Formats: sequence, structure tokens, C-alpha cells
Amino acid sequence: MIEVNLERRPDLAGCFADNDPRAILRRLEVALGKAISSDGSALLFLDEIQAAPQVIAKLRWFAEELPDLALMAAGSLLDFALRDPEVATPVGRITFLHLEPMGFEEFCLALGEEPLVRWLREEVTRERIAAGTGMPDELHGHALALFRSWLLVGGMPAAVEAFRIERSLLGVAALQRDLLATLRDDFAKYSGRVPHERLRRVLDSVPQQLGGKFTYRRVDRDERASGLKQAVDLLTLARVCHRCSATPARGVPLAAGADDSAFKLLHLDVGLASTSLGLDLAALEKAEDLTLVNRGAVAEQAVGQLLRLTFAANDEPRLFWWQREKRGSEAELDFVHALGSRVIPIEVKAGKTGTLKSLHGFMAERGLALALRVNSAPPVLHELAVSTPLGTASYSLLSIPAYLVEQAPRLLGESGEG
Repeated sequence: MIEVNLERRPDLAGCFADNDPRAILRRLEVALGKAISSDGSALLFLDEIQAAPQVIAKLRWFAEELPDLALMAAGSLLDFALRDPEVATPVGRITFLHLEPMGFEEFCLALGEEPLVRWLREEVTRERIAAGTGMPDELHGHALALFRSWLLVGGMPAAVEAFRIERSLLGVAALQRDLLATLRDDFAKYSGRVPHERLRRVLDSVPQQLGGKFTYRRVDRDERASGLKQAVDLLTLARVCHRCSATPARGVPLAAGADDSAFKLLHLDVGLASTSLGLDLAALEKAEDLTLVNRGAVAEQAVGQLLRLTFAANDEPRLFWWQREKRGSEAELDFVHALGSRVIPIEVKAGKTGTLKSLHGFMAERGLALALRVNSAPPVLHELAVSTPLGTASYSLLSIPAYLVEQAPRLLGESGEG
């Protein structure tokens, strides 16, 4: 691998002075003192490419003239660079991939828990869940303990590495506070479009409003909504937080008819959100069910974050939720997910199936056959027939612990559901 860090070595941007990729490679070889083979045996890694956005346009010539050269570029705030009218994006010649924080399974792999991850991916099936053998008690307890740790450590690589080495949350919390401070310092890169203080107030409000509709009044009652909306738009564009839009969920695509003004916001990372909220392991261990911690907000952040990982890397992750605000029949669902041509409602909730009033009503109204509930209990498959004011809801409810969310598309797609 040949690394070209355009932030650490801004002078290297001069090597991309023309549109001749072979000449560019020769200049880089001289500047770096390393040979760069274009026969497929080397990876050219252009890091921090946002520091030299004009280089993005040069990628098309590498794709066309040196197709055997493996080339990867990475950078932060790339969406800002790509929206600059002066940056010529090589549409159709490069593949854009979305990099998320490490999920629960990757967290386990980092800690040397390969057997557990292999079990989750290969041994847990819908057939075994229906038979009551999906997760033996000892494995369930072990996975749940690791998941509690992931809720606090999160998926930022530096935090995971610190936890892997020290197996202590003290150093992790200090590192996360530094990461949060770095995020705020990065506000200076947002082209001066929004005052730093306004961005900070919005970001600080995201953990406080997890699990509910995001409202500007809870950020600052004295601030104009238009200014706060601009701050939210910038933070989501920078992927510091993620929008979850309300959808009528009458079919796929879920974006059809979505109401972007009624949205929830997820934080970049559950570990950073937990640190912002002051959560600790003792609070998580005392909770009977993780979905009850902080009124369910942390669990909803975790599930949303893991759902984003179920999208293909080259597919923009988009999350949706559902609400009915008709007077006298208010109802909402935490998430609504698309699986192929099917709409899958998702509730993040502890308790018995009889408490899922909104879900039962939605299933009766839409006539759907399959739903997902996420909690802390071992996985189980319920076959339900529930009377509601909207009719009888007859459907299968797959109930899984939160550590299985990354496997949800596979489990929901098994057993003849298409």
C-alpha cells in the first residue's frame, strides 16, 4: 500500500497537475521515494482527499487509463467538497462507499470473539428461533454482556482499540470526550455557513432528544427555527448525525411521501452519545432490559446505528419511522425498514407482545405478515392474532435481542418469506 496523505503532505497535490495518470504516478514515486506498480499488485491510498478537492476530478483518468491499479480515496466532510460547483465529480467512473462506525459484530471481532460472531452469522436461524434453540442461555448472556460494553465503547476505532488493550472504560470515556471536542473543533471547517455555537448546541441536543421527534424548541427556545434547521442540515451533511424521516410506509420505496420536517436524529456513534449522556456500565447492568435505559433512547440509537450497517456499502443508508397524529389515535413505530419489496415495521421495546398497541394497529391497517421487535430477551418467533380497532392483526412477530440486529435482514428473509 502506498499512502498519500494530502493533509499531512499538501505539497503532494502538485503531483496531480495534469490529467496524465502515468505522469502523476512518476511524480508521486519521486516525491515519496517508492515505486508504485500499476499492474494490480499495489494499492494507492489517497487519504484526506478533502484537503485537495481538485484531485477528485483526476480519479476518472485513473479509472479509464489504469484500470488495473487499485486506488482508494478517503476523507472527512467529503459531501461538502463534492457539492462545490468548482469540483468536477467523475460520475460513473468511481464507486462511492459509506464508512460507518464499527458495529457490534466488528466490535466482537476486534476483541477476539470470532466464535460468537460465527455463531450469530451461521447458527442462529429462523427455524431454530421458532424451535427455541436459536441462542443457548450461556451464549445469550455472553453476547448481552458484550453488547452492554459496545453501548458504552461504541464503534469509533480509537475507542475500540483502547478498550481492546485496557479492557477498561475509564480510558475510553476520556478518549471519547476528546473525540467529541475534536468534532466541535471541526466545525471551523464548515465554510463559515453557521455559527460554531449554534452547531454545538444542536449537536449537544441530539443525545438528549434520542428516541423522539427532534424539535428545535428543545435546542434553544430563543433561536429561530430556520437557523437551527440550517445547522441540522450541515451536521447531517457532514454525517456527524443522521436523519430518520417520517414515512407513511404504504409501500416501497419508503421515501415516497416521506415527511422530512418530522424527523428523528441519531448521533454519529452510540458510545459518544452514551458519554454525552453520562451513562456508565453500572446503569446498564442494573436495567432489567436495555430498551428501558434512558427511556429507551440509547437502545433506539444502537438499533438505528446497526440498521445502517445492513445497507450495502455503496448504498446511501436511509432510516425511516412512522407516526399517526390523528386526534384520538396517536401511534408511532420506532423504525420502518424495507426488505426487498416488503415493508418491515420495527419496535424497540421490552415487555410482552400485548403492549405493542401501535404495532398491532399498523399491522391490521396495512395487512402485513411480518414484523420485528428488538429487546434484550432471547430470540423468539410469535404467531399472533390480535384484535384492534382497525381489525384483526394476524402476523408473525420475530423478537430478537439487540445484538442480532445486523442479522435481521437474513432472519427476516428466511423460511419462505421471499
